Amino acid sequence: MARKFFVGGNWKCNGTTEEVKNIVTTLNEAEVPSEDVVEVVVSPPFVFLTLVKSLLRSDFHVAAQNCWVRKGGAFTGEISAEMLVNLGIPWVIIGHSERRALLNEPNEFVGDKVAYAVSQGVKANACIGETLEQRESGSTMAVVAAQTKAIAEKVTNWENVVLAYEPVWAIGTGKVATPAQAQEVHCELRKWLNDNVNSEVAASTRIIYGGSVNGANCNELAAQPDVDGFLVGGASLKPEFVHIIKAATVKKN
Repeated sequence: MARKFFVGGNWKCNGTTEEVKNIVTTLNEAEVPSEDVVEVVVSPPFVFLTLVKSLLRSDFHVAAQNCWVRKGGAFTGEISAEMLVNLGIPWVIIGHSERRALLNEPNEFVGDKVAYAVSQGVKANACIGETLEQRESGSTMAVVAAQTKAIAEKVTNWENVVLAYEPVWAIGTGKVATPAQAQEVHCELRKWLNDNVNSEVAASTRIIYGGSVNGANCNELAAQPDVDGFLVGGASLKPEFVHIIKAATVKKN
């Protein structure tokens, strides 16, 4: 089953109104492969979601960077999946390592958030990944399998879930998993889905890579058979994001 290449841009906690407008202008003017070849989703901070949605080209989509685990209410500072639906925001990033580490979001909580967002009609970009200590101790697959299991236990419809493998040691550090390292984990994750969910989900679910992806390394990473795209951090704020989007053509033989 062909999996459409996915390129996400996580702008994190960055940007002013003017800077955001400039980024959108760059994207709107870019010549990139068609929607048939690549799905592009950018994730500005909450305060800029509606602005970006109103200005961004129609073949690109917008994601929130997080949402609450259940229906809204007395949860100060949180944004619910229902609010995202109301604003016409089709995607959300859930379980990013910065939230897992800095805000102590455990696997089960992330799984609940993914399931609730999907149940409300919001597509989820669910993040998993190991720390440097975990990789060096040889526990990479045990860690990412446990993170994936917590999602699989709650999600019944995988059509609206993208898995983003982001080794924590490679995020914003300039270090990047080698194409072989990325492929190894993506391949094992697909096997895990095959063994623990089903073969159809394993074949169709997009597993994307994140962790210091840039214009210099994107083509080699994209060439790996189980790398179905990228979740891009810092480089998504720069013109080189356009070059990363074009890496989707590597998949076209």
